[in-house]
Formats: sequence, structure tokens, C-alpha cells
Amino acid sequence: MTTTNSSVRWRGWLGPALLAAGALLTSGCLRVAFTVANQGQPPADASAAYASGPRNGIDIYRPTGATGTVPVMVFFYGGSWRNGAREDYRFVGRRLAQQGMLVLVADYRTYPETIFPGFVEDGASAVAWARAHAAGWGGDPRCLFVAGHSAGAQIAALLGTDQRYLAAQRMTPTDLAGVITLSGPLDFAITGDLVPVFGDPARWPDAQPVNFVDGDEPPFLLIHGLRDKVVEAQDSRELAARLQRAKVPATLKLLPEGGHSTPLLGLYQPVQAPEVLPAINAFVGACKRASEA
Repeated sequence: MTTTNSSVRWRGWLGPALLAAGALLTSGCLRVAFTVANQGQPPADASAAYASGPRNGIDIYRPTGATGTVPVMVFFYGGSWRNGAREDYRFVGRRLAQQGMLVLVADYRTYPETIFPGFVEDGASAVAWARAHAAGWGGDPRCLFVAGHSAGAQIAALLGTDQRYLAAQRMTPTDLAGVITLSGPLDFAITGDLVPVFGDPARWPDAQPVNFVDGDEPPFLLIHGLRDKVVEAQDSRELAARLQRAKVPATLKLLPEGGHSTPLLGLYQPVQAPEVLPAINAFVGACKRASEA
């Protein structure tokens, strides 16, 4: 079993910050949170299946006002590897599409339908599908990014560090232009209700992205709130440090007043977390500039 540097307390709901719409709402269930976040957001421009099964769908958001080919972003949501639905993240798809990206929000199997590493394998399948089909939607497969929040960030990070998942799809981590983690569990303790999700303890070290850094990773952008009480910011600090020691470009953006949902709040209502969207745009824009050079 790996030695970890953090203790994770998981919740199956998004924090009240995500409900902010001019004034912070202090109560409400998950459904209310997404209803507020997605108010006025049209549904995805298209949907597809990247694999067979009800949990293997992907929603596609076309870029707004873009010319030529555009960067591609595959996004994985959080939910403790137990919950989540791609349609609840329309606000993410629309916000990033407004920045000129082709955005694909992917479902994946969750516990108890699967256990680790099933959801990471699904993530690799979704990324391979995006790479194969991006050009048909105006995307540039040379600028293919993966991103995720919370549990989704762990999936994204493993795709960028542990080459086995993309290798099964005839890809490598270097086929990715970059990985973005938002409030990511990247070096975490598997205790309590996480034990059944991650199965055999012999495989628990494989769930930690920090264990696979060897210098062949794509660039990383790690965004984390210093007041996150669900996943400690030390997780992002540790992965960033290991990437940097391996000479992998890694940008760590710490939000001094940020909690677990603050990076999502920066996508829902950018004025409330103004550091988030510019950091993502700069990170993604570097690939677009290089591809056009």
C-alpha cells in the first residue's frame, strides 16, 4: 500500500459555492445546484456513444465564433466515482466552448457497476473516441486536452501519467496536449466508503497519479483551492512537484480562498473565481499557437 500525503473526505454533492448566482445560496440538494448552474444553458449540440453501455455516452459542444480548427477538451466530472451525469455539466461545456474549444463531456461507469480501474478505462475509451472524431467537428486532434474535477481529475491525471490506459487504445500520454486537474485527488488515502470502490488493496497504489511520474507526461495545469476540505491542496502540490522534478511542464494555480467547488465556480460564474478561466485559456492557447506557427 502506498504512503499518502493526504486524507480525503468525500461528499456526493457540490458545495454551495456552485449555487452562487449573484448571492450565495446556503442550502439545496444536488438537483437544485445543477438546475441553477444550467439555467438558460441549451443542451449539447450533439451526443454520441464512445462505447457500448448506458454509461458510455458523450455530449459535444461546438465552439462559439471560432474559425479554423480548434483545441479539443474532454471533460470528466466528479462525484466520488459513484455519481454524476454528463447533462448536469452543460455549464462547463458551454463555458469552455465560448472560449473557442470543442468540448466533450463524457459519462463513465461508476460504483457499483464497476470498480477501479473500470472508470479510468472508460476515460481512455472516451479520449480515443474524441481523437478519432474531433476533426469531423472542427477540432484539432493535435491539441487534445483532458480535464476533470475531483474524481474526474483523478481519471484525467491517470490518463496522463499511467501509460497503460491509453496504450490499450493505441495511444500514449504524449498524444495529449495537456491535462487539467481541478481539485484533484492525486495522492489520497483509500479509507471508509472508498474501500469498495477501489477493490483489491494490492491495486490501491495504482490509483495514485503521483506514483507514475517518469518524465514522459504531457504538460499539466493543476488548480486547487487552499481551503478545500474535501481533497487537500497538498495533492496538487505533490503531483506538480514530481512533474517539475521530472522536467515536465507543470503549472500549479492555488486559490487562496478556494474550496472544493471553487474551480467549477470559476467556469459557472467567472467573476467569482477570476483566476480559473484565464489559466485554462492560457494553457490551452499555447497548443493552438504552436499548431498555427
